[in-house]
Amino acid sequence: MAVGLAMTGDFHTDLKTLLPRLRIYALSLTRDRDRADDLVQETVVKALTGRHSFQPGTNFGAWLFRIERNEFISGLRRARPTVCLDDAISNTLSHPARQESGLIMREFLGAFHRLARGQREALLLAVLEGYPYARIAEHSGVSIGTIKSRISRARMSLEAFLTGEDCEDCVVVDPTRALAGPVAGAPSCGRSQGC
Repeated sequence: MAVGLAMTGDFHTDLKTLLPRLRIYALSLTRDRDRADDLVQETVVKALTGRHSFQPGTNFGAWLFRIERNEFISGLRRARPTVCLDDAISNTLSHPARQESGLIMREFLGAFHRLARGQREALLLAVLEGYPYARIAEHSGVSIGTIKSRISRARMSLEAFLTGEDCEDCVVVDPTRALAGPVAGAPSCGRSQGC
């Protein structure tokens, strides 16, 4: 505390004595006279409402300056700009959960690998590559009718595998054999008769 400002022990008298110093400190914080006056007023109001929390015998000036500083910081927080998040903005900030799509893809790939090799190949060429049936038949060395049958059976089998239904026409292939390729002497579709 500066020399010449002796505290009397009377709350109101000491508060009046420190008002000029509170205003100087408020000016240094706010750099604006009007805001500094408002800050001093808010500090005095807080000090008067919280006077029961002041412990006599402690540093009254430090207690008041702490109140002023805290009130200044609280004012900054209250005046902090906020952004209104409407639905358009909030939807761009959040991402939909991806766990379910990963599980669906894993389930689909498991079902797809259970298809016979010829069915998988025909379905991939028709659906993903967009090849016409004639080109797929030429590539596979079978008739167009066989390609149509393979694609139809592959779609039915996939639907049955994914929904858990029984399918009489579904060909279940051991996935380890399906990934390893055709076995010598076995038909390419995994059936004992023509595909």
